[in-house]
Amino acid sequence: MASDMIQPEVTVFFEGVTNTVTSVVRDPNSAHVAIIDSVLDFDYASGRTSTRSADEVIAFIQERAYQVDWILETHAHADHLSAAPYLKSKLGGKIAIGEHIQQVQSVFSEVFNEGSAFMHDGSQFDHLFKDGERFLIGELEVEVIHTPGHTPACVTYHAGDALFVGDTMFMPDFGTARCDFPGGSAETLFASVQKLLELPDETRMFVGHDYKAKGRDEYAWETTVGAQRAHNLHVGAGKSAEEFVHMRTTRDATLSMPRLIVPAIQVNIRAGNMPEPDQDGRVFLKLPINAL
Repeated sequence: MASDMIQPEVTVFFEGVTNTVTSVVRDPNSAHVAIIDSVLDFDYASGRTSTRSADEVIAFIQERAYQVDWILETHAHADHLSAAPYLKSKLGGKIAIGEHIQQVQSVFSEVFNEGSAFMHDGSQFDHLFKDGERFLIGELEVEVIHTPGHTPACVTYHAGDALFVGDTMFMPDFGTARCDFPGGSAETLFASVQKLLELPDETRMFVGHDYKAKGRDEYAWETTVGAQRAHNLHVGAGKSAEEFVHMRTTRDATLSMPRLIVPAIQVNIRAGNMPEPDQDGRVFLKLPINAL
C-alpha cells in the first residue's frame, strides 16, 4: 500500500445540488495537487451547463499557485457531469480513471446507440489505471485499488493516510452505494469493501457523496476505516456477505434512477466531454426510451 505515514492535505468542495464531494489533494511536501471527482453544473430543464462549481476549485488552486498533476475520476458517475476537460483547459493535468471504464463504455454505447465512431478503449482519457498501479502527486505516492460493485470501473485512490472511495462507501450512518447499474454486483461490492476495511483503523476515508442521514444536521464526507468497520449501517459490526447482499438487492429494487443519469453517463464515458457537435455547432444528448 502507499505509505500511510504521510498525511496529504485534503480540501473538499461540496456541491449541494447533486450532493457531490470534490477533493483537492495536495502533496504535503510541495505545491502539487490532484482533483478528484469534479462537477460541471447542469440544469436539465434548460440543457444549460455552468462552471460555477469548477470555478471555485480553480480559484482555490490559482490563489495558492498549486500545480495540478492529475484530474481523477473514481468512476463514470451517473448523478453528475464531470468538469474534467474544463479544469484541464484552465489548470493542466492528466485526466485519469480505472481501466475497466472500457467495460462501462461498451455497455452504455449500446444503450445510447453511439455507433461505430465511439471508441470503447478508454482513449478519451489521458491515462487508464490498472489495479495496484502507483503514481505520484508531486512526491506523494498514490495506489489505485480496483473496488468494483457499484460499477465495474470503480477505483479507490489510497494517498498516504487517506482513501478516496468515490461511491463505494458513504458515511457510516448512510451505508454503501447501490449495485443495480449495468455491471454492478452486491456480492462484488461486499468483497471490495472488505479490501478497504483491512486497512489500519486510523486511515482517513473521504466519500464521494453525502445526503445527511436521518438524525444528522450537517453534511459530512470524512470518516475513518475504523469507524466504518464498527458502525457502517450496511457492512459494519461484522455483517456477513449474505446479510449485505440481501439488504442491498432488496433496497436497490426500490430506488429510482438518478435524475441526471441520461446526460451524466453520455458525458462521463467521454471523460467529461460532450458529444461531437453537428454541422451547425449544436450539441445533442440522446434520451433512450425504456432502456434504463
